[in-house]
Amino acid sequence: MVKIGNVELGDFPLMLAPMEDVSDPPFRALCKKQGCDMMYTEFISVEGLIRDASKSVQKLDIYPEERPIGIQIFGAELDSMSRAAEIVEEAQPEVLDINFGCPVKKVVCKMAGAGILQDIDRMVKLTDHIVKSTKLPVTVKTRLGWDDNTIKIQEVAERLQDVGIHALAIHGRTRKQMYKGEADWTEIGKIKANPRIHIPIIGNGDIDSPQKAVEYKKRFGVDAIMIGRASIGYPWIFREIKAYVKDGTILPPPTIAERVAAAKEHLERSLEWKGERLGVVEMRRHYTNYFRGLRNIKHYRSKLVTEYNPEVLYEILDEILDVYSKPQPQEV
Repeated sequence: MVKIGNVELGDFPLMLAPMEDVSDPPFRALCKKQGCDMMYTEFISVEGLIRDASKSVQKLDIYPEERPIGIQIFGAELDSMSRAAEIVEEAQPEVLDINFGCPVKKVVCKMAGAGILQDIDRMVKLTDHIVKSTKLPVTVKTRLGWDDNTIKIQEVAERLQDVGIHALAIHGRTRKQMYKGEADWTEIGKIKANPRIHIPIIGNGDIDSPQKAVEYKKRFGVDAIMIGRASIGYPWIFREIKAYVKDGTILPPPTIAERVAAAKEHLERSLEWKGERLGVVEMRRHYTNYFRGLRNIKHYRSKLVTEYNPEVLYEILDEILDVYSKPQPQEV
């Protein structure tokens, strides 16, 4: 049984990675329906929180059906981080997560996110400060290191555990790699095999199929897997992995009715939570995956990513259901 604080997550939990403009309440609801065991919010700027910036504060929204959930924050200053931790605690998530892994330049240049991998002592000091500032279980998400020459994740894991974190999620790339190349889980496996490590180790990076999830579980011994990009527009990845882990069952892909229903629900929730314009625009990144692999879908996809009227979008989705529910011509 994997536990983070007092939260019991089962024997091999699947987690939704925190992704900016993706892992919001509308998307999290769909992932939860499909078997995600624990989710994290989009990362939230501590400076935005303590200044009561509306966009940052809105990201604290948690709905009952989403639990258990972790709120993820990023920042670089001790005082700001501890003040933000107090605000997060008021939102009552199950976990407070610190982002030490975001590779984006505007975050890194402030020595936040993956930027702090250049100063491990400061990373540990910051984490220690937050652990002491909150009653919530604190977890960390990070990367292997700044670049191939500064991979210090073994030291990082031990020192962060020593200051009291409850779990560590590791993306198997360096900051320099960004999201390019193949994720290297070798160092993650070494941490899990370290007899000093007793907190749950969560592997992250390139898990895009049930077979790969099980293979990496066996090869590297991780306690849990965190899934990011493979879930965008495809929340069914969670149910597919669950079935394969349980008894080797390979589930069929979602039907066209399931795909359209999910896209409609996602759009509806986005409109409710974000308002019409933003709700429409931020849905666009999901449509490609919702309908990936369908013959001649490009025509409809182009409409979905350029249309602003919600009613027209629902009509396009109805048309997709009607067209693709009929037998499709075979390739010659």
